[in-house]
Amino acid sequence: MANPVKNESVPGAAVPANLADEIGTFANFLEEVGPDSAQYVSELVHRTSAGPDCVATPEIDLHCGSEPCNGLRRFQCDDDERLSANVNFVFLNYSCKNCEEFRKTFALAVQRDGIKESGKVVKLGELPPYGPPIPSRVMKLIGEDRDLFLRRRRAELRGLGIGAFAYYRRVVEEQKGRIIEEIGKVAVKIRPSKETEELFAKAKAETQFTTAIEMIKSAIPEAVLIDGHNPLTLLHSALSKGLHAHSDEQCLDLATSIRIVLTELAERISTALKEEAKLKHALSQLLNRTSG
Repeated sequence: MANPVKNESVPGAAVPANLADEIGTFANFLEEVGPDSAQYVSELVHRTSAGPDCVATPEIDLHCGSEPCNGLRRFQCDDDERLSANVNFVFLNYSCKNCEEFRKTFALAVQRDGIKESGKVVKLGELPPYGPPIPSRVMKLIGEDRDLFLRRRRAELRGLGIGAFAYYRRVVEEQKGRIIEEIGKVAVKIRPSKETEELFAKAKAETQFTTAIEMIKSAIPEAVLIDGHNPLTLLHSALSKGLHAHSDEQCLDLATSIRIVLTELAERISTALKEEAKLKHALSQLLNRTSG
């Protein structure tokens, strides 16, 4: 096989021949299609007045993960990747037009359809990884296991159920103390007491997950319950059986459920703490106004 860095040709199998009919533009492909996917797209080629034509670099809409943006933004690319008649391996580097800091890189195999502006594209990968953005609240909740969580998310997106489940289990087991600590912050904010603070501190230090859950089950604040259920019990229930007790498909379903519960728990903790902070500020304002 030829060297992709030199942009040399490779056997035709590098871009599958049995691609579906054209279903969208190249911009749509970059925005919405995951890795290891191949499609026939329009608007793939940018014609030049002199020299070889180039791979088109349309502006696209992506999630920007920078602190100033943290939302959907317009991205642009200034790369100039020339096209040969064979399969071309290219990297397109996009940057957010708003903050000009956050970047997204696509690794592609591209083959033009004769002299047309359409052609075949394989998405070999992208960085940051493809998939819905992970809320910052979730990343805060799982703490130092951020990279492990991201690997789990990639496994889930690729349909690797056993791998995703294994990663999630490690995250929950290794960060159970941090999760209990964050729930404890809400409990102490809502009903401040030395006993509540000490109870959650003791549960955080407990090595047995089941024992820790039992210790604080009556102190879990209603604000973090999920449809009336203790989130720790939900997580432990999903993780209680070993990998060999489930098929890959079942593991994938469980992994997805664990992610959804973790995300909802992180959201509820953040909301509860914010609402408590707003309430204290409002009370302070009213009390100061009254005393004045």
